Amino acid sequence: MNETSLAPARTSHAAAKPFAHKGVRRLTLADFRSYAALDLRVDAHLIVLTGDNGAGKTNLLEALSLLAPGRGLRRAELAECPRKDGRGGFAVSAELETQWGGVQLGTGIEPQMDAPAQRKYRIDRAPAASIRAFSDHVRVVWLTPAMDGLFAGPAGDRRRFLDRLVLTIDADHAARVNALERTLRGRNRLLEEGTSADRGWLDAIEEETAQLAIAIAAGRLETVSRLHTLIAETREKESLFPWAELAVHGDVETLVKERPALAAEDIYRGILRNNRARDAAARRTLIGPQASDFCVRHGPKQAPAAQTSTGEQKALLTGLVLAHARLVSAMSGLAPLILLDEIAAHFDPVRRDALFEVLGDLDGQIWLTGADRAMFAAIENHALTLKVVPGLGIEAS
Repeated sequence: MNETSLAPARTSHAAAKPFAHKGVRRLTLADFRSYAALDLRVDAHLIVLTGDNGAGKTNLLEALSLLAPGRGLRRAELAECPRKDGRGGFAVSAELETQWGGVQLGTGIEPQMDAPAQRKYRIDRAPAASIRAFSDHVRVVWLTPAMDGLFAGPAGDRRRFLDRLVLTIDADHAARVNALERTLRGRNRLLEEGTSADRGWLDAIEEETAQLAIAIAAGRLETVSRLHTLIAETREKESLFPWAELAVHGDVETLVKERPALAAEDIYRGILRNNRARDAAARRTLIGPQASDFCVRHGPKQAPAAQTSTGEQKALLTGLVLAHARLVSAMSGLAPLILLDEIAAHFDPVRRDALFEVLGDLDGQIWLTGADRAMFAAIENHALTLKVVPGLGIEAS
């Protein structure tokens, strides 16, 4: 990606006051989703995006989420992000004000004819090896409607959610998770070869798998423990966002809790060796952090989250995500970007006002979306309210 592709596209402006809060002060997009070009300046701690469904509100939040490791809040493939009528690439650039001054982060892909698209990264217009370097400048937390069924859904969704919680605190966690996925695929291929497989290579790949598995489990347990402690210390009995009890259930996590790291690695390596025949028959590794579950209970009711009402689950998840934002700020020293997509849509007015009160106490810049501007009337005097208009960009509201 050259500098031209990251240069601001001058199409829309909002606010002109001096920037007074840590967070994004300018966001520019080129050929990203529904945006041919966007140049948005903001100067607020709280930003509200309103507009009709399909106008592009979530697209803007997704662009911000690409400043974090991973595939963003939609978990989209790169090929899904370029504008349909564009050249085939896209660019996202954000100027941020941090504790240490201003920085520009840019990411995107260049148009490709034959080769697969390769995502690129820039910090102050200089190339960066990976998005890991962005974590020195920004952390991003989000909550979307697609997460509403998290507690009652598949364990895999909860594992990904948990790993996102860990990653926002420990920027190296994603690399370990990705490396574990590669070693497990390699082990599965060797097991499929049966007696023709190289035993020495199988031993080596299981040793690497054990090291990664223990490190991942330890990271999950550490984050859950810290988050559980923060929730216990700050919970309010009468809060409309109930406090959560958290746990990670899995064989490897149990090992990490009961044994020193090196001993846990040895034991898990033995488990892998002893279960080769069973794993070969199953065509997958049956025991490991890839099979663990993140378990959440509704604290005041002392009930599994999945057994509470839909509204209670939404409130519980919201409280959990906001508690995590506080933990990120405390542990990383960075006030996170907090992206809340359609957050107020299914809350009654009382709970909605309670949410706005909680948001006012958070560090970090907060971006909210909603179709109906009236839902945000309680914070109208404290937020920068913008209207997203299809085909026209963003207007001050």
